[in-house]
Amino acid sequence: MIDYPSFDPVALALGPLKLRWYGIMYVIGFLAAWGLARRRAQRPGSTWTPIDVDDLVFFAVFGVILGGRLGWLLFYGHDALSRDASYWYKIWEGGMSFHGGLAGVAVALAVLAWRRRRSLIDVWDFAAPLPAIGFGAGRIGNFINSELWGKPTSVPWGFAVHRPDGSVAVLHASQLYEACLEGGLLFLILWWFTARPRPRGAPSGLFLACYATFRILVEFVRVPDADLGYLAGGWLTMGMVLSTPMLAAGLAMLGYAYLRRQPSGNYAPAG
Repeated sequence: MIDYPSFDPVALALGPLKLRWYGIMYVIGFLAAWGLARRRAQRPGSTWTPIDVDDLVFFAVFGVILGGRLGWLLFYGHDALSRDASYWYKIWEGGMSFHGGLAGVAVALAVLAWRRRRSLIDVWDFAAPLPAIGFGAGRIGNFINSELWGKPTSVPWGFAVHRPDGSVAVLHASQLYEACLEGGLLFLILWWFTARPRPRGAPSGLFLACYATFRILVEFVRVPDADLGYLAGGWLTMGMVLSTPMLAAGLAMLGYAYLRRQPSGNYAPAG
């Protein structure tokens, strides 16, 4: 058993200005994506330029913030809004949905693809390995905020968490499980897979399939949001419901990509 250290969610306070760890994690994610994309764009044969990368990250920032917040409010935030009508814009207090953020980024990158006259699938494929570091950082932010805990457990790596009523519960650190799977492992898989040209659509399909698998697995030990609870059977969660279509779509994209084997537009034709 590990005693949870109860972090201060505020990293730095300068008068009324408060810099929170949760916000810092988002900045880390965006900077990591920008640096990784720049590195990939510099590879021989890449059809991406540094300006293309800058635009991609710019569009993605707006997509993930708007989509993530709107998705959380739609799927999980009804009680929070009923208590505080202004909560919709207080993103520094947490409350971002991955599935909403993914939808927001997909739309934002579709706009970028249209403006740059690129294939939408090529843009998604190029972006596929970039967000994983941000996912991991965001889950660490959840851990610092002491939110999204898992179920009670007796495993030696469980965290002893002090509750407001004075009781202590030993819980799965599901935030750290997700940081390792959806952050570290997802990044390693996608970064390796995209190290050489793959059929158009394959990186996007692998991203969807891997993320959905990892998320569904962690949902078995993660406690659902209090205002939703389990949707059925004492085990089915909203995270599982939202991830299942992702898994199906990812597998379908992978199969279709390798069936057609269409070259990616992210690389100049050889010769």
